[in-house]
Amino acid sequence: MNTPTRLPLRALFYLAPAWALAAACWAAAPAWAQRFVVTPGPEFLTGEPVRIAVEGLAPGTELRLRAQRNVTEWNGGRRPYTAEARFRADAQGRVDLATAVPLPGSSYEGADLRGLFWSMVPGSGSNSSAAPASASAPAPALGEGEVQLEAQLEGSTAAPVQQRLRLRSALPDVQARDATPFPGARFFHRPGAARRPALILLGGSEGGSLVTRAGPDWASRGYAVLALPYYSPPGWGANGPMLAVLPALPAAFADIPVDRLEQVRAWLATQPEVDATRIGVMGTSKGAEFALLAGTKMPWISAIVAVVPTDVVWEGWGPGVASGQRSSFSWKGEPLPFVPYKDFEKELAGFQTGAEVRIRRPQDAGRAANPERVPAARIAVEKIAAPVLVIGGHDDQVWDSGGMAEAIVKARAAAGRPTEAVIEREAGHFLGGTGWGPTTQYNAGPSKSGGTPAANARTQARAWAATQDFLARTLRPVP
Repeated sequence: MNTPTRLPLRALFYLAPAWALAAACWAAAPAWAQRFVVTPGPEFLTGEPVRIAVEGLAPGTELRLRAQRNVTEWNGGRRPYTAEARFRADAQGRVDLATAVPLPGSSYEGADLRGLFWSMVPGSGSNSSAAPASASAPAPALGEGEVQLEAQLEGSTAAPVQQRLRLRSALPDVQARDATPFPGARFFHRPGAARRPALILLGGSEGGSLVTRAGPDWASRGYAVLALPYYSPPGWGANGPMLAVLPALPAAFADIPVDRLEQVRAWLATQPEVDATRIGVMGTSKGAEFALLAGTKMPWISAIVAVVPTDVVWEGWGPGVASGQRSSFSWKGEPLPFVPYKDFEKELAGFQTGAEVRIRRPQDAGRAANPERVPAARIAVEKIAAPVLVIGGHDDQVWDSGGMAEAIVKARAAAGRPTEAVIEREAGHFLGGTGWGPTTQYNAGPSKSGGTPAANARTQARAWAATQDFLARTLRPVP
């Protein structure tokens, strides 16, 4: 039997400080070594390539990441949104958001660079049942587009490592001015001597000036952008009914003149920043209906992006418009044939009763009840000479943008005209983002837009990349 070696007291006296120092280093290393790595930097344009990781961890270490930002909601108020996720560091001692799979109980599932951003929910909590990474820390003061990230080792009581990101939607040098012939329209461009291809933006049934918010985003990508409001209904705010934002525009979505874009083209040709031989049109929802109709009538359009589109013209509505009597659009003073809704008012009654409102139902029912009116109302997309990109979701509860996008692709293919498409089975109606914003509240109220938060965010990211690539090839923006 081996006898344990006994060290003399003098040796223990000299060794004790070394043991204490080593123990202190071992205890401190995991807590202080971790660091955020953000490439190309903590401020970047959303939708552009970026890497976000935590490095300097012991392999296998469990890490909790928390994200928070202040989101401007529909009524103009700002509210904190948060998300959390737990990870296990890889063999190199890192957690890379693009490849790391969150552990159970996190705000999202599966490896996803944007997961912590789109999975945010309102308030101080998250989808996780676990406590926040820094429950006692005060809420950070965050500006527009800023996101606070916190990383903390599981079980540690040390202060979390923090990283502030700024997600820019546009570059700071974008210039803007009113497009005075058109009420509420705004023109955006970056400085420089080169003439830029023009991009006309058309919003949907929300109307008003909302479409102008996207102007700087696309101007930052090398286009001369005209954000064109064309309809402005009375609104609804936190305190009840509101007057129309742009009273000079129609309050009803009825007989909107498609030929108005001829005037827009003429105006763009007079702007020194614009190359009027390259003009694209991007429309969302009813704006996609507008854009596709314009493409069938105006051969000068160089490219069309139709986000959550329709393949037919639909009934018009609004103040003073009788049900089933007016078209949404007109051409040179003549209303275009349309498909009527069925039980539209009944569906809208859900806003008073609290029942779910799915605008798709009266449209699907109207189309099924009036098959004889569909051929005349169909948008003749096979006549569009310009390249077309369509983006849709089969779970869209505003209208069947997935099915109608597929019909557009099929009709153009039959005529020998190729069409690019991003169509997602589980996506809904709100597909115009970049995938970096919260998607968890799209179906929170009585009005349902469809899609799961993950599918909506995933499709936004795919569509954003596809749109940038499509426009770069068809319009050739100035770098």
